[in-house]
Amino acid sequence: MTTRIGVITFPGSLDDADARRAVRIAGAEPVALWHGSHDLDGVDALVLPGGFSYGDYLRAGAIAAHAPIMADVKSAAAAGMPILGICNGFQMLVEAHLLPGGLIRNAHQQFIRRDQRLRVENADTAWTSQFAPEQEIVIPLKNADGGYTADADTLARIEGEGRVAFRYLGVNPNGSLNDIAGLTNERGNVVGLMPHPEHAVEAGFGPDTKVAMRSGIDGLTFFTSAVSALVASAA
Repeated sequence: MTTRIGVITFPGSLDDADARRAVRIAGAEPVALWHGSHDLDGVDALVLPGGFSYGDYLRAGAIAAHAPIMADVKSAAAAGMPILGICNGFQMLVEAHLLPGGLIRNAHQQFIRRDQRLRVENADTAWTSQFAPEQEIVIPLKNADGGYTADADTLARIEGEGRVAFRYLGVNPNGSLNDIAGLTNERGNVVGLMPHPEHAVEAGFGPDTKVAMRSGIDGLTFFTSAVSALVASAA
């Protein structure tokens, strides 16, 4: 049985085709989904891709978080479906309260694009299970509103519960508190991060191989982890 992973397109999504390609390379069937629909088409997992949904008006991800399909995303998350939010998708997840905290304008007030070193903090999620704890990876980063923020109680809770999934290494590119680059929910099926794993899934087309830890394909592990988790759960 083929694993089917849906990628939702919102007005202003830029990386939905890249995410579908990453799903295909990982060995699953990518399924294009539309923000205005209530139909998840029977998929096994979901990706909310990067971009600038609704022009980032109000707050990045805030309007998209109220799109019709997001009601179904919330129900799927509650049922345990693996869901990955990348960059703008991460912003949608926090705006929809599927992940805690918020994402604000970069501390230096500028858009940033760089190959970013990360440390894997939580390898027990559906999207990180094939990483090793504390493994260092390199994933492309591109954002203007990537600064993770939370109140002191929320920050203490997610740190204490081990819900930081990834942390920036070497450089904090956007002023995120505690160098947080990505989070998971309590159950481990919902993960959001600012860097773009879908841009590092094939050798020669990801980060410079002189910089990357595994020849520019560190991002592929996100998608193969989800496929492996879904196959195991169906066995």
